[in-house]
Amino acid sequence: MENRAQKYHRERRSEVLREEIATLVEGELEDPRIGLVTVNEVQMAPDGKLARVFVQVAGDDEEAADSLEGLKASAGYIRHELVRSLSLRHAPEIVFVLDRSEQYSSRIDELLTRLQKRKR
Repeated sequence: MENRAQKYHRERRSEVLREEIATLVEGELEDPRIGLVTVNEVQMAPDGKLARVFVQVAGDDEEAADSLEGLKASAGYIRHELVRSLSLRHAPEIVFVLDRSEQYSSRIDELLTRLQKRKR
């Protein structure tokens, strides 16, 4: 079981990684496949060797798939820059995941609205 100090340290590290990855994605990556990408969250594995980076992509599903491919191709560069800029010994393995939480929440809101209209 993980104690509070370890959990707090992992959460702080996740936030620092999120900020740094967001800066890299917005400014330094020049891959034409990467569109308008927002880094929403970084979840670290308890051992610190894996980081899931949740990103939101503006556009349709095809643009999102292209952007994810570009991000996956540049994961090595991002890891290298994280080691350099944050003075880490080892950067975690980075896995980019498309964050569809906003789409899910809007769909749930739509369904709840329909349900309330039926009750009237």
